[in-house]
Amino acid sequence: MPDVQFDSFGEPLRDDRGLATRPQGQASRWMLRVGTGLFWLLVVGILSARVLYFDPDFASKFGQFAALFRPLSTILGG
Repeated sequence: MPDVQFDSFGEPLRDDRGLATRPQGQASRWMLRVGTGLFWLLVVGILSARVLYFDPDFASKFGQFAALFRPLSTILGG
């Protein structure tokens, strides 16, 4: 007996949904691999940059920046 799956509104899903996600030709498979590789290259690059340039004192700098504008805020009546 086939396994029937339903979407969030209770409608049955068609069985051909898996076919639409598979690459059909050689060029399509190549583009899928290139896109996947580019995505993971960006993930690794962004995470590496965040690790290399992480500043643990970053949050306290916001407090110092806000302290500069407190006198201006009181002058303007805010």
